[in-house]
Amino acid sequence: MTGLGLGGLPVLAAPMAGGPSTPQLVAAATAAGSYGFLPAGYRSAEQLAGDLAAVREHTDDVGVNLFVPDDAPFDRAAVTAYRDRIAPEYERAGIAVPEPRWSDDDDWPAKVDLLVEQPVPWVSFTFGLPDAATADRLRRAGSRLLATVTDVDEARESAALGVDGLVVQSQDAGGHRGTFDQHRTPNDVPLLDLVTGVRAATGLPVVAAGGVTGADQVAALLEAGAEAVAVGTMLLLADEAGTRPVHRAALAAPDRFPGTVTMRAFTGRVARGLRNRFSTTYDDGAPVGYPAVHHLTAPLRAWAAANDEPDLLHLWAGAGHRAIRPGAARDILGSLCP
Repeated sequence: MTGLGLGGLPVLAAPMAGGPSTPQLVAAATAAGSYGFLPAGYRSAEQLAGDLAAVREHTDDVGVNLFVPDDAPFDRAAVTAYRDRIAPEYERAGIAVPEPRWSDDDDWPAKVDLLVEQPVPWVSFTFGLPDAATADRLRRAGSRLLATVTDVDEARESAALGVDGLVVQSQDAGGHRGTFDQHRTPNDVPLLDLVTGVRAATGLPVVAAGGVTGADQVAALLEAGAEAVAVGTMLLLADEAGTRPVHRAALAAPDRFPGTVTMRAFTGRVARGLRNRFSTTYDDGAPVGYPAVHHLTAPLRAWAAANDEPDLLHLWAGAGHRAIRPGAARDILGSLCP
């Protein structure tokens, strides 16, 4: 049992938005003695309610991860120019280029209301922090709070809000880097050093995340002061994961997709995934502009997933993706425990 009370195993199932973290995967993690977090990102409040109901058929021990809405200004002209730049890909696919969508609160108010009405033991945040009033509402409903941080300054800001713990995420994590400021280029500090620095600066319990592929790494992070370690990429091929078939196939094709890179090309925020034709062609000069860029490429990515075209899809994966193997979530999580 971690000091945070997040299951009996020191390895947790990280929330992976966009499909991989299904209710079945979350329930399987809890059944294995671990703990899982449902991703609320890109889900409506109604969809999140359905996901929660599905998990609660098996367990009430579940966390929910929320994307904090990002209303930071960005260069709209640069995003419009990027739309024109990627238009040939839409033309080749035979689908219309979408009009820019400049803002999106990801159904935040309704999701917060849902979690107040149907509280879960843990709520975590990515891309920033909620305001104090929202944090207080969730606490009064009975939830404990975790903030995703990528450096000591974000950790101190989170501590000032009174969160119960921190998810410390390094550059090796797959998918989006959870930086508070999307304009900032994230640091490349190794996870072990991030954990040590954040613990020293805040004294808060820490969950370490990013590029963990083996029990030896888990042991070292626990020795450095982490309460637990969260893994996402290692679960992409789990039996219970909702990873798209085209994504699964790409992860198993080291000759075609030999490595990962960080990129803004698909969403306007820095994220790590397999290098493919789209990222190679368009990342240089891709604008800051989440969620506008995300919505700009979303129809193309949906087409790519439906038409088995991995070179136009965001193939999120962490730096340690070559270590992943298929199997039951229970077995994968257990293999990572020291």
